Amino acid sequence: MSTHDSQLKIQAFLDDEMSARDAAEMEGLIANDAEARALLAELRNTNAALAAGEVECRLPETREFFWSKIEREISREMPVAAHVPKMPWLGWLRRRWLPVSSSAAVLTCAAAVLVSHPRHGALESGEMELASDEVGSYVFRDQKQQMTMVWLYDRNAEAALARPTSMVSSGRESDLE
Repeated sequence: MSTHDSQLKIQAFLDDEMSARDAAEMEGLIANDAEARALLAELRNTNAALAAGEVECRLPETREFFWSKIEREISREMPVAAHVPKMPWLGWLRRRWLPVSSSAAVLTCAAAVLVSHPRHGALESGEMELASDEVGSYVFRDQKQQMTMVWLYDRNAEAALARPTSMVSSGRESDLE
């Protein structure tokens, strides 16, 4: 009886975990095998020693009262969550209008910067590009009246120098005469 399975079967026999047929077979094995009888005797002594050495613990109160004290202590230590009313419309507002309003604010700031800082174009720096080499120009800019005048003339004709054609940025033709 040196197999592990035999030792486990003896433990099951001692704990009354076997069927009646298997228990009868095990009794026959124990009666014929001295090693099996020795193991059974050792297991019975171990059970007796463990049962005698256990200290019984008695509580001054009943079992239900003891567990109710533990439950009260646990519930006392657990924080009670404050009930916060849910506002579904606030979540919808955040999801839908926050990105739109943020984009509008950025675009408004960009427009304000562009309007407050004028671009430096060709007329402000006094430069002009003409498509034809036959036409010349004179530019006059009046800062006080915020007006720019451009005179175009024909470079080939001498008569054009006597009376140049003019364009006024205000667009009024009465200013030409």
